[in-house]
Amino acid sequence: MAPKAEKNLTNLFQETLKDIYYAEKQILRALPKMAKSAQSAELAAAFQKHRDETEVHVERLEQVFELLGVQARGKTCDAIIGIIDEGKEIMEDFAGTAALDPGLLAAAQAVEHYEISRYGTLRTWAQQLGMKDAVKLLDLTLGEEKATDAALSQLATTAVNAKAA
Repeated sequence: MAPKAEKNLTNLFQETLKDIYYAEKQILRALPKMAKSAQSAELAAAFQKHRDETEVHVERLEQVFELLGVQARGKTCDAIIGIIDEGKEIMEDFAGTAALDPGLLAAAQAVEHYEISRYGTLRTWAQQLGMKDAVKLLDLTLGEEKATDAALSQLATTAVNAKAA
């Protein structure tokens, strides 16, 4: 058996970048379905707004790949598949009920928390690796993901959850 090649933080950074790239592409496909399922106009609008932001996130990730001199490509991310599947299950199980929107909102926040975790990690590793341009790009996206999470929390507490109670 041949010895394993030495792997380092740069390799881990690239693999995690592929992971979030795949995740963002899956999120782009899921958000319109969530917006269409939402009963609240505000929630549907929040999903549409985040879809537009996600397109920019994909573009930024492609810029990071370019900085690394590698082709932008994703690798299957089981975590995001599971989170999105939970959202689909909510859409099916709670369709037409008062609990649908709170369920969709919770599913969206699970996505946000995953993204915040990934972007925070990638930004930290980019800093460690001296990748100043990548740090800037990742930090912009991290800030937007945190803002989306805060906006979803606000929507939950001021409108969506109360309508379902």
